[in-house]
Amino acid sequence: MGFVPYPDEVTRPADSRRNAGLLFGITSSVCFSASGTFAKTLTDAGFSPLQAVWLRILGACVILLPAMLLLRGPGSFTALARDRSSLGGIVLFGLVAVAACQAMYFVAASRLPVGIAILLEFTGPVLVVLYQRLIRRQYVGRAAFLGIVLAMIGLCCVVEIWSGLSLDALGLACGFGAAAGNAAYFLIIDRLTGSADPLVITTVGMTVACVVLVPLALPWDTPWHVLGSSIPLAGRHTAPGWLVALALVLLSTVISYVVGGMAVQRLSAPVAAGLAYVEPVSACVIAWVLLGQRLSAVQITGGFVVLLGAYIAQRFAASGAAQLPAPSVVEHASPLAE
Repeated sequence: MGFVPYPDEVTRPADSRRNAGLLFGITSSVCFSASGTFAKTLTDAGFSPLQAVWLRILGACVILLPAMLLLRGPGSFTALARDRSSLGGIVLFGLVAVAACQAMYFVAASRLPVGIAILLEFTGPVLVVLYQRLIRRQYVGRAAFLGIVLAMIGLCCVVEIWSGLSLDALGLACGFGAAAGNAAYFLIIDRLTGSADPLVITTVGMTVACVVLVPLALPWDTPWHVLGSSIPLAGRHTAPGWLVALALVLLSTVISYVVGGMAVQRLSAPVAAGLAYVEPVSACVIAWVLLGQRLSAVQITGGFVVLLGAYIAQRFAASGAAQLPAPSVVEHASPLAE
């Protein structure tokens, strides 16, 4: 005869899981938001955008691979190799949600103000809503589509489309490419829930991205000497190059990806994407403080409209998804998975 919990103990784990997911999601968003500022600092000091993103991913692999071996054991690689479905999803995660998304975002952040680059990337949650409705055929209310329209109107204000797209065209294109990768991040992890934990997804995905980006980043031409010197922040402050790189790797990559994956697996793709709206606001504040970047009043207003529209779209999409049966979740005993 199995152990029968008290009634309050039945609901408590679900509430604790959701609360933990909310905390993880907000933490991940704040950590992610600083990546554009750190990357901008490195590219201004001599790194190319692709070299900066490869350094970010390489550093994450150096930290994550030993952590995975220590916490999961060598058998985790063997088990993953046997699970072809999960392995394929994680490889796709590395190619699209890590390599393509981060490379395009770094290019966008190097050619546009960081706040605009991250707002472009954060049309990704809108793509999550469209995927739910058009591909998965889930119910999405009219209010969700109203949110999409609002987000697009706000986006037009952010890029000041009436001025003939005075912002860099390549930067804009990469920003929208990063949005597709941003949507893939939430959707792929959501699909892998129950078959792979966030540490495994992040570690293997980062390794795939690191290998794929080598011929594009040309690491042998990287100005590594920059890491040993002080580099400017907004022309008013300086910081050691290695410290900026460490912050980019540890804070904005390792912590943000692992904790973000933990959030998605405790909530859902649309709900976690909604929490990610903390990121563009935080990114604008960090870029203003460290880089001295400022947006016009129209662009700031457009940014708020983007966030409002995207939140409305996510909120009502999440309500529709909540009407569907929840997928079963395989719990993991490791502290990082719980």
